[in-house]
Amino acid sequence: MADGILHDARPPGARRTTASGAETVQSISAAGVAAPRTLGVMTLLVALLLAAVQPPVHPGATAVPDLVEIVGLDPTIRLDIRYATSRNFLGRPVYGEARAFLQRPAAEALVRAHRRLKTKGYGIVVFDAYRPWSVTKLFWDATPDDRKQYVADPAKGSRHNRGCAVDVSLYELRTGRPVRMPSEYDEMTERAWPSYRGGPRRARRLRDLLRRAMEAEGFTVYEYEWWHFDYRDWHRYPVLDLPFSALR
Repeated sequence: MADGILHDARPPGARRTTASGAETVQSISAAGVAAPRTLGVMTLLVALLLAAVQPPVHPGATAVPDLVEIVGLDPTIRLDIRYATSRNFLGRPVYGEARAFLQRPAAEALVRAHRRLKTKGYGIVVFDAYRPWSVTKLFWDATPDDRKQYVADPAKGSRHNRGCAVDVSLYELRTGRPVRMPSEYDEMTERAWPSYRGGPRRARRLRDLLRRAMEAEGFTVYEYEWWHFDYRDWHRYPVLDLPFSALR
């Protein structure tokens, strides 16, 4: 710069940017479009972002979904859909409707468990069943890392998302009142574990009664939640993100 003027050696149409204190030059076409290499990076980023907000696809999940409304099969099954209220761990509603759906074989198995329990003087109350994938992602994002075992990883999808998991408890046929269990629903403590040996003996007995009835019809309890049961064929169904309003 012998003449005292700093000459910009960038080619015409180039743009200078700064990142972490270092200057870089990015070529821009005459039309103002980034060079192909930059477009490739942007395309990759967009693809990654889209993948992060889409339900996972499992190649082995080939069964055709057939979600049915539980109370349509047996109206004596009671609903207490907590995620349609503020009485849940988020403290706010995430469902617009208090409804419960399962894949037909799982729903029919639940009805059989309910009728089995009626011979003992109890009925089933449902807290949650099919859950749209976007709600599972909301739960995951809102849960601290040290409590993640109580929520499903949206990268894998949940058995609720497949319409093959149901959260249930018992109510007394004689009084219509819900029974006391060793923990509250959605409680993230050891009291929620099916193996928990503390608390009132009657509460443990009723928890175990529920478990036996559900297991007799093809369900398996989740190791951290006495209320959560997975139906045996869950792996055959795809992860879904359908709103309840689409299930008419």
